[in-house]
Amino acid sequence: MYGDCQVMSTMGGNSGSGSEQAEEKSANEQESEQPPKKKRYHRHTARQIQEMEALFKECPHPDDKQRQKLSQELGLKPRQVKFWFQNRRTQMKAQQDRTDNAILKAENENLRNENYRLQTALRNVVCPNCGGPCVIGGGMGLDEQKIHLENARLRDELERVCCIASRYAGRPIEVMSPAPHLMPPSLDLDMNMYSRHFPDPMASCTEMIPVPMLPPETSHFPEGGLLLEEEKSIALELAASSINELVKMCQGNEPLWIRNNENGRDVLNLEEHARMFPWPMNLKQNSSEFRTEASRDSAVVIMNSINLVDAFLDANKWVELFPSIVSRAKTVQVISPGDSGQASGSFQLMYAELQVLSPLVPTREVHFLRYCQQNAEEGTWAIVDFPIDSFHDNLQPSFPRYKRWPSGCLIQDMPNGYSRVTWVEHAEVEEKPVHQIFSDYVCNGMAFGAQRWLAVLQRQCERVASLMARNISDLGVLPSPEARRNLMKLAQRMIRTFCVNISSSSGLMWTALSDSPDDTVRINTRKISELGQPNGLILCAVSTTWLPYPHGHVFDLLRDERRRSQLEVLSNGNSLHEVAHIANGSHPGNCISLLRINVASNSSQHVELMLQESCTDQSGSLVVYTTVDVDSIQLAMNSEDPSCIPLLPIGFVIIPVRSTTDTTNTTSGDGNPMPSSEEGNASTTSSPAGCLLTVVLQVVASTIPSAKLNLSTVTAVNNHLCNTVHQINAALSSSSSTTTTSCPDNVSVVGSCTETTIATSPKQ
Repeated sequence: MYGDCQVMSTMGGNSGSGSEQAEEKSANEQESEQPPKKKRYHRHTARQIQEMEALFKECPHPDDKQRQKLSQELGLKPRQVKFWFQNRRTQMKAQQDRTDNAILKAENENLRNENYRLQTALRNVVCPNCGGPCVIGGGMGLDEQKIHLENARLRDELERVCCIASRYAGRPIEVMSPAPHLMPPSLDLDMNMYSRHFPDPMASCTEMIPVPMLPPETSHFPEGGLLLEEEKSIALELAASSINELVKMCQGNEPLWIRNNENGRDVLNLEEHARMFPWPMNLKQNSSEFRTEASRDSAVVIMNSINLVDAFLDANKWVELFPSIVSRAKTVQVISPGDSGQASGSFQLMYAELQVLSPLVPTREVHFLRYCQQNAEEGTWAIVDFPIDSFHDNLQPSFPRYKRWPSGCLIQDMPNGYSRVTWVEHAEVEEKPVHQIFSDYVCNGMAFGAQRWLAVLQRQCERVASLMARNISDLGVLPSPEARRNLMKLAQRMIRTFCVNISSSSGLMWTALSDSPDDTVRINTRKISELGQPNGLILCAVSTTWLPYPHGHVFDLLRDERRRSQLEVLSNGNSLHEVAHIANGSHPGNCISLLRINVASNSSQHVELMLQESCTDQSGSLVVYTTVDVDSIQLAMNSEDPSCIPLLPIGFVIIPVRSTTDTTNTTSGDGNPMPSSEEGNASTTSSPAGCLLTVVLQVVASTIPSAKLNLSTVTAVNNHLCNTVHQINAALSSSSSTTTTSCPDNVSVVGSCTETTIATSPKQ
């Protein structure tokens, strides 16, 4: 700020007021005809600025006596003091104007969002008496509509309070009689692809199922203590040793890492690791209650080291880079911002919740320290995460307990903006039971291993490169490259919403439909009233099935809208036509599509569109889609705020798993070993691969958030999931009859649907 004051003072000292300039010009008319002399600039000293700043805080408008006195003390001319104060006042006014403009701009943006929200709410207003659409106009004003909505909310709140009071009173508490026909006799479930009507009758009150209800605000982060000053020195010492350990683990070979000849992966020698890297704290490691997971992988990604480091040090960018792994993250404390404002030396205390895209696998919550260091001579960056609870125990324990030993990545710059990334994951996790269909996937370290982190990073870097591309020639129906980028951002939000809503992230509670250990169907409900998702009661149902087909074959079937529309349960007899295509990766399956639904029957006045993104890598595949209206697509492509667009995505998660006879503790959904087409063959490298298919269905059970979920609704959704899995399996079976990896006739699909019965307690 002082530098700005000096420059402005210099400018003021040579400009003068208007009257003084006129007097000087009249007195020196002769001299003005001569060539102008070079201006001499005077810079104030630090003491002069300090004294004038002190007076300015007390009196921004000093009189002549004060200016005269100050000029004598500082050895300046009164004019210089006068102009310095003038410029300082101008600078303060400009700063205030900028602040006011920023506040007004934010208020304007909030008003625009509120206006859009109210318009959306008006379109979705329902009658509190009959549950049908409310007629806007006809004498009903906006205030009256708000009163009806408030009455519906208060009625729901009164019912909840009466239920709680009846528990303590020991007798039922009478509630005001509800208005007749609160809900329609049949429930119209919007499958978010096509409207589907389930004619099952409304269940009675005795059939209401106890599905856990959660508030929509699930962004709470667990509280974690900050590092004290005396702890920071210890943390810095551990950071230095952790960086050294990470670099050696990235670059070392035998005997630290032993190559597995069967799958080509590196296996950590725990005894050699303990000998090379004795942790400086006396901690219990490798106890019987904990399982050690260690893995290493290396790959080239299409992103330079500077952007990679920036993404890792920003919690929000980190979540966006790994949407399928990191459900939420937060920078709890910045211990050191870095050397001279650079990323090297950055030191942060962070919190993260890691997920697998299924409610059957518990998330892993962890507080850790993240340290970044650059080696300019070798052209590398090292980013290491190491545990904080080794010397700081003021943290809430997670379930299951999870500790990340020095893990991270070593980034080596390469030509043309590429980087070689070597990733190491080393952790201890509490031994807790996992659903048997995911047991082998989690226990062999694939769920949270280095291979998965690096595969997702490769794919996401390709997506970012496609997002930033400028030389796009073939845009199709997209009007501009900016519209293309905005559509990609909307698809990114769709993927993010999909991933968060189908795992056990943020404490989401899921209910099993039966007590059978083979059952993989889980459901939950959410009351949604905020922007970004349809308002009402949302039912989410997830089912996982083991299929004896390579995950690439399953992905190719589901991502192709033409083949998928041939499945009656997914298309409802409608056809799809692609109107826009955006490639966002080297694999042809990594793309975003804008599809028109049922082109033959759609009129120009009513066009239904579907936004779909498919992506695949070595760790798995996603196919996610949602219906959107034309106005929302135009809103997104015109650079308007897309966060107001309601999205309720559904889709599929496909995870490759090994299906060989030598796989230990590999069980299918029914508790038996996963079948293999080469049983008895000594060679395991040529056995066919299977995959875990997770089907995700989200529906608007009712546009009234206070509505109750009934058994017939759940039965209809469960039947829809069963039919989806059976039709997919049948389509794969018929298409694989001409391939060499066809499934044997005696192989059945693991994780079949069960009869809908309600479990006594929620399950993971």
